[in-house]
Amino acid sequence: MSFHQPPVTFVSQVNLKVQSLERSLAFYQEVIGLKVYEKTDNSALLTADGKKVLLNIEKPSDVIPKKGRTTGLYHFALLLPNRSDLAKILKHFLQTGYPLQGASDHLVSEALYLADPDGNGIEIYTDRPASEWEWNEQHVVMATQALDAEDLLAEGADQSWNGLPEGTVMGHIHLHVAELAKTEEFYTKGLGFEVVSRYGPQALFISSGKYHHHIGLNTWNGVGAPKPSANSVGLESYTLVLADEGNLKNTVNRLRGIGAAVEEEKGIFITEDPSGNRIRLETAK
Repeated sequence: MSFHQPPVTFVSQVNLKVQSLERSLAFYQEVIGLKVYEKTDNSALLTADGKKVLLNIEKPSDVIPKKGRTTGLYHFALLLPNRSDLAKILKHFLQTGYPLQGASDHLVSEALYLADPDGNGIEIYTDRPASEWEWNEQHVVMATQALDAEDLLAEGADQSWNGLPEGTVMGHIHLHVAELAKTEEFYTKGLGFEVVSRYGPQALFISSGKYHHHIGLNTWNGVGAPKPSANSVGLESYTLVLADEGNLKNTVNRLRGIGAAVEEEKGIFITEDPSGNRIRLETAK
């Protein structure tokens, strides 16, 4: 089963605000390995396979630097199809000297962490087979352990890095939020996700179709953290893909039923979670 295609609800694209388009383009092409799908004077769509847009970067005219202790992006996560792909990009990072912020074994996955030049967090990971994930009733067992980098590098020892491979998808997104109770209601009763893991009172992980998580939510920037300024570097929005028009209609009705605002712009429904994280709702194309 694929966890990133219908009937599962999944994150398909992340839209970021940056301070310098050219600086970000250089980073996302040369360091991360994405390709330009389309470019204007102040924005660019980026892809791994030349067909599906994974990331949109835009420079607002009045952009201001990212501020700490606000809601918004913790990281977006690019999921690679094979463990050898993760090995190749780790070797690439080591050869170029680009600093990593972490490297973890989460039991369900193996992950590398870094940030773009504006401080936007990025995870690059591969999943272990879903048949190997351990479940404790409705909760998946995850942990944060040191990544066995030597074992990983041995996986791709004889292979060279040539950018992100076809088959790379937006695996999940992890967000800073102001609190968890209303947030959980919004994402479960409104958007229809299921809680699959909790990290005490500070974080929860939700998914569709029994994935280990499509969305992570945490209060690590502080309970009551404010929403960032509209022109601040960081998350502009992210896109959720729903199975079909019927699913989309039901989701919009559920959101409005719990008091969430939903607007329609050019056939796209847009909502915000209780912490001001904007979400674009679409159906599979």
